Amino acid sequence: MILKFFSAVIPAVALLLLSSCGGRTGATATPDSGREIEMRHARNISMSELDDGVTLVSLRNPWDTTRNMARYALVEKGHDAPGTLPEGTLVINIPLERSVVYSAVHVALLDELGAGAAVNGVCDAAFINDTTVKAALKAGRIADCGSNQTPNIELIVSLRPEAILLSPYEQTDEVARYARTGINVVQTAEYMEATPLARAEWLRFFGRLYGRAEKADSLFEAVESNYLQLRLAAARSDRRPTVIFDRIYSGTWDVPTSNSVTGRFIEDAGGANPFASYTQSGSARLAPEEVFYKGKDADIWLVRHYEPSMTLSALGKENKMYPRFKAYAEGNVFGANTVEVPIFEDAAFHPDRILREMIRILHPDIERTPTVYYKKLN
Repeated sequence: MILKFFSAVIPAVALLLLSSCGGRTGATATPDSGREIEMRHARNISMSELDDGVTLVSLRNPWDTTRNMARYALVEKGHDAPGTLPEGTLVINIPLERSVVYSAVHVALLDELGAGAAVNGVCDAAFINDTTVKAALKAGRIADCGSNQTPNIELIVSLRPEAILLSPYEQTDEVARYARTGINVVQTAEYMEATPLARAEWLRFFGRLYGRAEKADSLFEAVESNYLQLRLAAARSDRRPTVIFDRIYSGTWDVPTSNSVTGRFIEDAGGANPFASYTQSGSARLAPEEVFYKGKDADIWLVRHYEPSMTLSALGKENKMYPRFKAYAEGNVFGANTVEVPIFEDAAFHPDRILREMIRILHPDIERTPTVYYKKLN
């Protein structure tokens, strides 16, 4: 079960740990023509509108930023595709009315946008927290298409989706897997963006796929405004509590670097990261002893866990090193039970909610809103 959990949430975990360098510096995906839709934070996607109900979308390859990963022409039903499009452009008629969605993160967003009825198949159904989608699965309105690693291709084909939405990985070719089926594959790589707001801005792309552009734009405006106001409030504090994340898995401990999204959350919440000296993109995989050496005096310890319940005593029994951490000894360990709370889903498209909660824990004098995701372990 633990291994299956990690395969299900890899995109969500990765999007919390990947590089964070702020702004839109460096290369960006470039629209091919039309009126550019301003993307203030995202660097790996660009969109432009034509006059005839067509939106051009260009996705930059996050592993080779000199190349594009995909191009789409989103053509409103009842309109014609342009006569000339860049080579390799996939034409997708919108709004999508039938789709298979690999990620629980995206399923939750579509339900929020009011497009849940356009999802008729999902992968890794056991890990979906969205109550509306869970009810639809139970009623048979949405099909469980198996693991995102080994999906039931025959079932997916039988659902006759207009598109499959999936998160691409380096050195894999999910598009080729479906080449013979004739089903459009939309690659959703927001988890490879560098900052929380950059990831969240991709929700505007999802909105256009499902005919919810206006609602998606409005939602992002609210998320961005909330996030920036919270960040400004935290920046006014002179205190910078030190924060560590998670715990040992399979003999190693993945920690957020200064160029990771989790590292950016720590910074924006007015905290200090004991592993900021590690500057690579994503997490740094360290020996537990090194984490103890650098992080033993951390003020706050945040643990995202999949166990149905966790106590401070149970955590301490996992490894004799844990009770020696300052945060453990002082009772400042907070657990987020991912079975019950949508922390990964909200981190993707509602980073303001995650930031607010981290500020609440790090700076209770600034933010007094009750916590939703993290609970102090007793």
